[in-house]
Amino acid sequence: MLKEYYRDNLDAYDAKSEIQKLSFYPMMFQSALVMMKTGILKEVHQKRRKGITAKEISETLNLPYYGVNTLLETGLTIGLVYLKEDDYYSITKMGFHLLFDEATRVNMNFTHDVCYKSLFHLEESIRTESAAGLKEIGINDETIYPHLSNLEEPIKTSWFDFDHYYSDRAFPEALKIVFKDKPKHMLDIGGNTGKWSIACCKHDNDVKMTIVDLGAQWNVAQENIKNLGLADRINGVVGNVLSKDLKLPENADAIWMSQFLDCFSESQIEHILANINEKMDENATIYIQDLFWDRQKDFAAAYSLHGTSLYFTTVANGNSKMYHSRDMINIINKVGLEVVEDIDEVGEFHTILKCRRKK
Repeated sequence: MLKEYYRDNLDAYDAKSEIQKLSFYPMMFQSALVMMKTGILKEVHQKRRKGITAKEISETLNLPYYGVNTLLETGLTIGLVYLKEDDYYSITKMGFHLLFDEATRVNMNFTHDVCYKSLFHLEESIRTESAAGLKEIGINDETIYPHLSNLEEPIKTSWFDFDHYYSDRAFPEALKIVFKDKPKHMLDIGGNTGKWSIACCKHDNDVKMTIVDLGAQWNVAQENIKNLGLADRINGVVGNVLSKDLKLPENADAIWMSQFLDCFSESQIEHILANINEKMDENATIYIQDLFWDRQKDFAAAYSLHGTSLYFTTVANGNSKMYHSRDMINIINKVGLEVVEDIDEVGEFHTILKCRRKK
């Protein structure tokens, strides 16, 4: 569905124009962010019918005229504002979305707070397969995962807002898909703050949940679970899924992994799925919910996922990414599992691969 975007279909003039834009993308990104944070874009929106001048905005916001004028002129090029007449600015549709679209806000804050400085270390990360940019957000470790609950602000909020925005949108539809089979005991592998397990307990009064995650994540999830009075229905197993010694609870009839396997390299995914296949009940169902760039219905979504892959490269762990669905399905088949149902556009962006052990 995205093939038309991945062609060399620009003429020489347009190709040169586009590559010149790329040269200044980081500057334009920062300009857009500052126009929003200082209130400049909000002022343009509020006075959009008549238009507003740089001088008027400067006086209203008590900002230097030079800076306001420079950002507004840059905003013309980015496409956030336009001139109704000489010196009078109004907002464009792009500017409107920058102000009010939640996905745009979440993505920009994640890019700025979590990834921007870290991407200075992209080449090192590519050469070494390590998260060389982690030090830019104050972490001296191989991966970000053990430190999520202790990230400094605003990095912590931006990270969790990004993670939850996409998963939360998929939950209502995902719950209907999973509970068609009426599971009684579900493993929530990589359960993080416990959102999925809590949602399952609210959706079905009989289901029991077991969260499998690192200790820091389980501590946060456990607190959330206790506060909601669900401690009798949700328990936890603390451990590293990459460890061969990790013991999974027996008799679970469903296993759930959402936005989890993309946090690992292909060889690590193979290890995780092979371990689950070996230890799970022979009739259990595995639900893999993830974002695959080839399954997106528009270029903007795929573009965002390729950007997210660079986060994994420089910040998360240095060796994972947002995968093509073919790569994930190949690993599933390799470890003795098979996809029995393949559902796209769950919550708009996700795919659920419903898997069982090959007979």
